Formats: sequence, C-alpha cells, structure tokens
Amino acid sequence: MIKQYETVFIATPVLSDAQMKEAVAKYTGFIKENGGEIVYEEDWGLRQLAYPIQKKTTGFYYLIEFKADSQFIDLLETQYRRDEKIIRFLTFAMDKHAVAYAEKRRANKQAK
Repeated sequence: MIKQYETVFIATPVLSDAQMKEAVAKYTGFIKENGGEIVYEEDWGLRQLAYPIQKKTTGFYYLIEFKADSQFIDLLETQYRRDEKIIRFLTFAMDKHAVAYAEKRRANKQAK
C-alpha cells in the first residue's frame, strides 16, 4: 500500500559538502529506484545535537518527504544502518493531519 512518509537522517559532521550531497543523492536515488516518489526535500544543515552520538556533538540534518510502498521502509532503514556516514535516522508514516501540516509549512516557507 502506498503511503506518504517523512524521513530525517543525521550525517556525521566530518563530511565535506560534496560528500553530503553524494549521501543525499544516494538516498533520493534509492527511493526513486524502488518505485518511490519524492514529494519534498529540505537541507537543515549543520546543527548541534541534543546529546553526543558516537562522540560527536554536531551533525548534518536532512529531511525527505516521499511516497512509497510500506514494504520499502525496511529496505531504506537497512541502507541507513549499513552507511557509516549516517549516525541517526527516523522514518514515519504521515497521516492526513501530518500531510496537511507539512503542506502548510512548505507554503509558509515559500511565501517568505
């Protein structure tokens, strides 16, 4: 069943800009290759972590909203776990309220 999902991953802060773009391209490409459709993506940049992860206090945050089959999520999260550049990730299925909120947030961002 096709649902809309939102995934945020945190990449290690030692990556260069080119390596970060490569990691993003890898995951957006992986989503598309497996029949997913990218709805929205947003680079949140380098941010302070709430607590140290693998002795790192900062990380590159990246958000991807996409539509995909529910069975695809296991494949995506396996890819995240295998990638040493990714220190944390969270993927969740969006209900109608979350989708509406995300659309409103994007509209406000574009208006500014």
